[in-house]
Amino acid sequence: MVRHPSDIAVTLTARGTRRGIVDLAPVALFFIPFGLAFGVAASAKGMPAVQSMVLSLLVFSGSVQFSALDLWHATIAYGTLALVALAVNARHVVMGAALSPWVNRLPLAQRLPSLALLNDANFAACHSAFRGGERDMGLLLGSGLVLWSGWVIGAAAGALAGRSVGSPVALGFDVVMLCFLAAMVTGQVNRTIRLVPVLAGAGVAVLTLPLLPLGWNVIAGAVAGAVAGSWAHA
Repeated sequence: MVRHPSDIAVTLTARGTRRGIVDLAPVALFFIPFGLAFGVAASAKGMPAVQSMVLSLLVFSGSVQFSALDLWHATIAYGTLALVALAVNARHVVMGAALSPWVNRLPLAQRLPSLALLNDANFAACHSAFRGGERDMGLLLGSGLVLWSGWVIGAAAGALAGRSVGSPVALGFDVVMLCFLAAMVTGQVNRTIRLVPVLAGAGVAVLTLPLLPLGWNVIAGAVAGAVAGSWAHA
């Protein structure tokens, strides 16, 4: 039974943070090869190892960081880079809105660090838990911390090793996150009607991939899924 957010007294505890770390630690292991791939790619583009590692520490967005490498030239187009980052990460607006009934019940000093490391993997896990009655936002903070740590470790290793590391894609690591998110979505589709927004969003995202700039297909899919979900529940 899904409990309404207004019935939940939201907290943020050390125990919840530890639980978030433990629960997502297996997924964090697969963030390491993703980070490794970025570090190697950044090295191949001529980005100094220190800059590559600082970028991973502060940004923590694989899609944005890989996109930034395409703009890494002698003269960097900062305006274009900012627009790319905004487009690729615009889905965080949707994720933040979905989490707002729970997270907004925290004081601002706790809310900001809980959301600072929000990503696709811990959103999928935590949103499902919150809908099921979870009330400890430490789950969000801890899961974000462990996933960020996996990314930073991998990125640092890749930056220091350079091109001597083989391609992680050849080992199949690129499909792990897709499988994880697909499993999370499948677990929430307990009625046929809930397939409508899932299929609509996925279909639009795939069909617009070759037609829209990088990242905008995700936004188009999110909008299509939201519209389809509103229609299905009307």
